[in-house]
Amino acid sequence: MTKHDMNMFDPRHKFVTLNEMIALVELLRKQKKVVVTTNGCFDILHPGHTKMLEWARTQGDLLIVGINSDASVKRLKGPERPINNEEDRAYMLGALRPVDYVLIYDEDSPRGWLKRIRPDVHVKGGGSASDSAFELEKRFIESLGGTMRLAPFLEGHSTTKIVEQMHKRR
Repeated sequence: MTKHDMNMFDPRHKFVTLNEMIALVELLRKQKKVVVTTNGCFDILHPGHTKMLEWARTQGDLLIVGINSDASVKRLKGPERPINNEEDRAYMLGALRPVDYVLIYDEDSPRGWLKRIRPDVHVKGGGSASDSAFELEKRFIESLGGTMRLAPFLEGHSTTKIVEQMHKRR
């Protein structure tokens, strides 16, 4: 099935390759649009994710969500992850109204694709403010000419906590 065969309600029309995204962003820049990005594993979609994505979408004209590939999630989170495969995670994100495009990347860091896209705004979830990598990522985004914004954090919602609760119930 190609993108042209899908109906407008099928979220797979939001799936893009890096080269497609680069071409689209070039076009948007000519139109003076503000490009917003965010990234993560989005393994088990929960209210914290959706609130962050809703907030991120308000920061510009379109929202690109980069998600770690299955191999990348496994390297970052351990052998029992991801719970949902990359196609399913991308499908669920694409079905959300705030998300304009979904890009799957295989690296453990989003730096490669962010460097190519050069977002105007990059949004991180509020739970990452204390993360030591946050400052490094902020400096990286600023070196690309963008700004980093921290989305409000919805307490009590975390994929890691959900997985821990699942293991306790076994």
